[in-house]
Amino acid sequence: MIIILGLVILIAAVVVGVAGVFTNLGGAHSLTHGFAVLSYHLGGSSGKLFLFGIVVGAVGLFGLSLLLSGARRTSRLGSAARRGLKESRDETVAVSKDRDELIDERETARSYSASVPSSAATSDENSVGQTEAATSDHSVASAAAHE
Repeated sequence: MIIILGLVILIAAVVVGVAGVFTNLGGAHSLTHGFAVLSYHLGGSSGKLFLFGIVVGAVGLFGLSLLLSGARRTSRLGSAARRGLKESRDETVAVSKDRDELIDERETARSYSASVPSSAATSDENSVGQTEAATSDHSVASAAAHE
């Protein structure tokens, strides 16, 4: 909708500009005093002056559009960079949290293994071995009874 409105306004401006130039041409519309732009003296009709105004306005509009499109592009790139930075920071926080959890688990395991005396660990292993031996003896006795 905005594009159509802009196109209509642009066409209207071109029509008014062309009509202004052609209605002010000729000897009846000549300038009484010449004018100068950047030390370049121009003379002629008011239509010619109006045409120069249109050209200067068009060049200015073109420069403004270049400026705004460059600013929009820079804004988009900055937005993408900020989004990427936020994602990177979120990932860093998650990885740091995982690392801290793993360090806590390792320290807990080390403190647990340090708190259990080595003789208790040996006696636990011996009792497990004795239980396994008794179970296997009981299995052998059961198998012999069934034969």
